[in-house]
Amino acid sequence: MRVVIAKCSVDYVGRLKAHLPLATRLLLVKADGSVLVHSDGGSYKPLNWMSPPASLRTRQPDEAELEDGVVEQWTVQSAKTDDRLIINIHEHIHDCRHDLGVDPGLIKDGVEADLQRLLAAQIETLGTGFTLVRREYFTAIGPVDILARDAAGATVAVELKRRGDIDGVEQLTRYLELLNRDPLLAPVRGVFAAQQIKPQARVLAEDRGIECLTLDYDALRGVDDSASRLF
Repeated sequence: MRVVIAKCSVDYVGRLKAHLPLATRLLLVKADGSVLVHSDGGSYKPLNWMSPPASLRTRQPDEAELEDGVVEQWTVQSAKTDDRLIINIHEHIHDCRHDLGVDPGLIKDGVEADLQRLLAAQIETLGTGFTLVRREYFTAIGPVDILARDAAGATVAVELKRRGDIDGVEQLTRYLELLNRDPLLAPVRGVFAAQQIKPQARVLAEDRGIECLTLDYDALRGVDDSASRLF
Protein backbone atom coordinates (compact mmCIF):
# COMPACT_ATOMS: atom_id res chain seq x y z
CA MET A 1 0.00 0.00 0.00
CA ARG A 2 1.36 3.40 -1.00
CA VAL A 3 -0.09 6.41 0.82
CA VAL A 4 0.46 9.82 -0.75
CA ILE A 5 -0.82 13.18 0.39
CA ALA A 6 -0.36 15.71 -2.37
CA LYS A 7 -1.63 18.94 -3.81
CA CYS A 8 -3.01 17.76 -7.13
CA SER A 9 -5.62 17.96 -9.86
CA VAL A 10 -7.26 14.85 -11.28
CA ASP A 11 -8.83 14.09 -14.67
CA TYR A 12 -10.74 10.94 -15.62
CA VAL A 13 -10.64 10.32 -19.38
CA GLY A 14 -12.49 7.56 -21.21
CA ARG A 15 -16.12 6.55 -21.42
CA LEU A 16 -16.83 9.65 -19.38
CA LYS A 17 -14.87 12.73 -18.38
CA ALA A 18 -14.53 14.18 -14.91
CA HIS A 19 -12.26 16.85 -13.43
CA LEU A 20 -11.13 17.55 -9.89
CA PRO A 21 -9.50 20.98 -9.59
CA LEU A 22 -6.31 21.63 -7.68
CA ALA A 23 -6.57 20.73 -3.98
CA THR A 24 -4.82 18.73 -1.28
CA ARG A 25 -5.91 15.08 -1.43
CA LEU A 26 -5.08 11.58 -0.27
CA LEU A 27 -3.95 9.15 -2.98
CA LEU A 28 -4.03 5.42 -2.24
CA VAL A 29 -2.17 3.00 -4.49
CA LYS A 30 -3.02 -0.60 -3.65
CA ALA A 31 -1.18 -3.80 -4.45
CA ASP A 32 -4.06 -5.01 -6.62
CA GLY A 33 -3.45 -2.09 -9.01
CA SER A 34 -6.31 0.14 -7.91
CA VAL A 35 -5.78 3.84 -7.29
CA LEU A 36 -8.21 5.89 -5.17
CA VAL A 37 -8.43 9.65 -4.70
CA HIS A 38 -9.87 10.80 -1.37
CA SER A 39 -10.69 14.14 0.23
CA ASP A 40 -11.01 14.83 3.94
CA GLY A 41 -14.75 14.21 3.81
CA GLY A 42 -17.40 12.21 2.02
CA SER A 43 -17.06 9.23 4.38
CA TYR A 44 -15.50 6.11 2.81
CA LYS A 45 -16.25 6.93 -0.83
CA PRO A 46 -13.37 8.20 -2.98
CA LEU A 47 -13.77 11.27 -5.20
CA ASN A 48 -12.50 9.25 -8.14
CA TRP A 49 -10.72 5.96 -8.67
CA MET A 50 -9.46 3.35 -11.11
CA SER A 51 -10.41 -0.24 -10.42
CA PRO A 52 -7.98 -3.13 -11.01
CA PRO A 53 -6.48 -4.43 -13.17
CA ALA A 54 -4.65 -1.21 -13.92
CA SER A 55 -1.10 0.06 -14.32
CA LEU A 56 0.48 3.21 -12.92
CA ARG A 57 3.04 5.16 -14.93
CA THR A 58 4.78 8.33 -13.70
CA ARG A 59 6.61 10.91 -15.78
CA GLN A 60 8.25 14.29 -15.38
CA PRO A 61 6.22 17.24 -16.67
CA ASP A 62 7.05 19.10 -19.87
CA GLU A 63 7.91 22.80 -19.92
CA ALA A 64 4.31 23.98 -20.20
CA GLU A 65 3.25 21.77 -17.29
CA LEU A 66 6.21 22.98 -15.22
CA GLU A 67 5.08 26.55 -15.78
CA ASP A 68 1.65 25.53 -14.46
CA GLY A 69 3.30 24.20 -11.29
CA VAL A 70 3.13 20.46 -12.05
CA VAL A 71 6.09 18.54 -10.55
CA GLU A 72 4.98 15.00 -11.48
CA GLN A 73 2.22 13.37 -13.52
CA TRP A 74 0.63 9.97 -12.85
CA THR A 75 -1.27 8.10 -15.53
CA VAL A 76 -3.35 5.18 -14.26
CA GLN A 77 -4.39 3.06 -17.25
CA SER A 78 -7.15 0.47 -17.09
CA ALA A 79 -6.09 -2.91 -18.48
CA LYS A 80 -9.57 -3.65 -19.86
CA THR A 81 -10.66 -0.32 -21.37
CA ASP A 82 -9.20 2.94 -22.65
CA ASP A 83 -10.12 4.70 -19.40
CA ARG A 84 -7.33 6.67 -17.74
CA LEU A 85 -6.92 8.56 -14.51
CA ILE A 86 -4.46 11.44 -14.92
CA ILE A 87 -3.15 12.97 -11.71
CA ASN A 88 -1.07 16.16 -11.93
CA ILE A 89 0.87 16.58 -8.71
CA HIS A 90 1.88 20.12 -7.75
CA GLU A 91 3.33 19.37 -4.31
CA HIS A 92 4.29 16.20 -2.45
CA ILE A 93 3.34 16.52 1.20
CA HIS A 94 3.69 12.93 2.35
CA ASP A 95 4.67 9.67 0.62
CA CYS A 96 5.11 6.30 2.33
CA ARG A 97 4.71 2.60 1.61
CA HIS A 98 3.48 -0.21 3.86
CA ASP A 99 3.25 -3.96 3.32
CA LEU A 100 -0.11 -4.90 4.79
CA GLY A 101 0.27 -8.62 4.11
CA VAL A 102 -2.61 -10.97 3.39
CA ASP A 103 -5.88 -9.82 4.86
CA PRO A 104 -7.96 -12.56 6.57
CA GLY A 105 -11.20 -10.94 5.44
CA LEU A 106 -14.22 -9.69 7.31
CA ILE A 107 -15.51 -11.84 10.15
CA LYS A 108 -19.15 -10.94 10.71
CA ASP A 109 -20.64 -10.87 14.15
CA GLY A 110 -24.19 -12.06 14.38
CA VAL A 111 -24.21 -14.45 11.41
CA GLU A 112 -26.93 -17.09 11.17
CA ALA A 113 -24.76 -19.78 12.79
CA ASP A 114 -24.33 -17.55 15.87
CA LEU A 115 -28.05 -16.86 16.04
CA GLN A 116 -28.81 -20.55 15.76
CA ARG A 117 -26.39 -21.48 18.55
CA LEU A 118 -27.66 -18.76 20.89
CA LEU A 119 -31.34 -19.42 20.24
CA ALA A 120 -30.88 -23.17 20.74
CA ALA A 121 -29.21 -22.49 24.09
CA GLN A 122 -32.06 -20.13 25.07
CA ILE A 123 -34.92 -21.98 23.42
CA GLU A 124 -37.54 -20.42 25.73
CA THR A 125 -37.02 -17.22 23.76
CA LEU A 126 -39.59 -18.84 21.48
CA GLY A 127 -42.04 -19.16 24.33
CA THR A 128 -42.46 -20.55 27.84
CA GLY A 129 -42.17 -24.33 27.98
CA PHE A 130 -40.33 -24.76 24.68
CA THR A 131 -37.75 -27.55 24.46
CA LEU A 132 -35.07 -28.17 21.86
CA VAL A 133 -35.27 -31.28 19.69
CA ARG A 134 -32.12 -30.51 17.72
CA ARG A 135 -30.25 -28.00 15.62
CA GLU A 136 -29.77 -28.60 11.90
CA TYR A 137 -32.59 -31.14 11.68
CA PHE A 138 -31.91 -32.97 8.42
CA THR A 139 -34.53 -33.25 5.68
CA ALA A 140 -34.39 -34.39 2.06
CA ILE A 141 -34.34 -30.76 0.89
CA GLY A 142 -31.92 -29.38 3.45
CA PRO A 143 -31.50 -28.86 7.20
CA VAL A 144 -34.08 -27.06 9.32
CA ASP A 145 -32.22 -24.57 11.52
CA ILE A 146 -33.97 -25.56 14.75
CA LEU A 147 -36.58 -28.18 15.50
CA ALA A 148 -38.34 -27.70 18.85
CA ARG A 149 -41.49 -28.59 20.78
CA ASP A 150 -43.77 -26.07 22.42
CA ALA A 151 -45.32 -26.36 25.90
CA ALA A 152 -48.10 -28.57 24.52
CA GLY A 153 -45.60 -30.92 22.87
CA ALA A 154 -46.35 -29.78 19.29
CA THR A 155 -43.49 -29.67 16.79
CA VAL A 156 -42.12 -26.29 15.74
CA ALA A 157 -39.69 -25.68 12.85
CA VAL A 158 -37.61 -22.49 13.09
CA GLU A 159 -35.92 -20.82 10.15
CA LEU A 160 -33.25 -18.27 11.13
CA LYS A 161 -31.99 -15.31 9.10
CA ARG A 162 -30.04 -12.17 9.86
CA ARG A 163 -32.39 -10.25 7.58
CA GLY A 164 -35.66 -11.96 6.88
CA ASP A 165 -37.07 -11.61 3.37
CA ILE A 166 -39.58 -13.43 1.19
CA ASP A 167 -37.06 -16.09 0.12
CA GLY A 168 -36.65 -17.15 3.75
CA VAL A 169 -40.41 -17.53 4.17
CA GLU A 170 -40.57 -19.61 1.00
CA GLN A 171 -37.76 -21.81 2.31
CA LEU A 172 -39.55 -22.41 5.60
CA THR A 173 -42.80 -23.14 3.75
CA ARG A 174 -41.08 -25.94 1.81
CA TYR A 175 -39.70 -27.41 5.04
CA LEU A 176 -43.14 -27.34 6.67
CA GLU A 177 -44.78 -29.08 3.71
CA LEU A 178 -42.22 -31.88 3.95
CA LEU A 179 -42.19 -32.19 7.76
CA ASN A 180 -45.97 -32.37 7.92
CA ARG A 181 -45.86 -35.57 5.86
CA ASP A 182 -44.10 -37.30 8.77
CA PRO A 183 -46.76 -38.72 11.14
CA LEU A 184 -44.25 -38.70 14.00
CA LEU A 185 -43.83 -34.92 13.70
CA ALA A 186 -47.12 -33.63 12.32
CA PRO A 187 -48.67 -31.21 12.88
CA VAL A 188 -45.65 -28.93 12.50
CA ARG A 189 -45.96 -25.15 12.68
CA GLY A 190 -43.31 -22.64 11.66
CA VAL A 191 -41.50 -19.72 13.25
CA PHE A 192 -39.59 -17.29 11.03
CA ALA A 193 -36.94 -15.63 13.22
CA ALA A 194 -34.54 -12.86 12.21
CA GLN A 195 -32.86 -9.72 13.49
CA GLN A 196 -34.83 -7.75 10.91
CA ILE A 197 -37.90 -8.92 9.01
CA LYS A 198 -39.00 -7.08 5.88
CA PRO A 199 -42.67 -6.02 5.85
CA GLN A 200 -43.43 -8.08 2.71
CA ALA A 201 -41.92 -11.18 4.32
CA ARG A 202 -43.96 -10.64 7.49
CA VAL A 203 -47.21 -10.33 5.50
CA LEU A 204 -46.47 -13.50 3.52
CA ALA A 205 -45.49 -15.47 6.64
CA GLU A 206 -48.60 -14.47 8.58
CA ASP A 207 -50.78 -15.28 5.56
CA ARG A 208 -49.35 -18.82 5.65
CA GLY A 209 -49.81 -19.21 9.39
CA ILE A 210 -46.12 -18.78 10.15
CA GLU A 211 -45.21 -16.84 13.28
CA CYS A 212 -42.61 -14.07 12.97
CA LEU A 213 -40.08 -13.40 15.73
CA THR A 214 -37.62 -10.51 15.78
CA LEU A 215 -34.43 -11.49 17.59
CA ASP A 216 -32.30 -9.14 19.71
CA TYR A 217 -28.77 -10.39 19.12
CA ASP A 218 -27.25 -8.40 21.99
CA ALA A 219 -29.87 -9.70 24.41
CA LEU A 220 -29.18 -13.28 23.32
CA ARG A 221 -25.47 -12.69 23.92
CA GLY A 222 -26.21 -11.25 27.36
CA VAL A 223 -24.64 -7.87 26.62
CA ASP A 224 -27.88 -5.88 26.43
CA ASP A 225 -28.06 -3.59 29.46
CA SER A 226 -31.80 -3.10 29.88
CA ALA A 227 -31.24 -0.95 33.00
CA SER A 228 -29.59 1.78 30.88
CA ARG A 229 -32.42 1.95 28.37
CA LEU A 230 -34.75 4.94 28.28
CA PHE A 231 -37.54 2.75 26.86
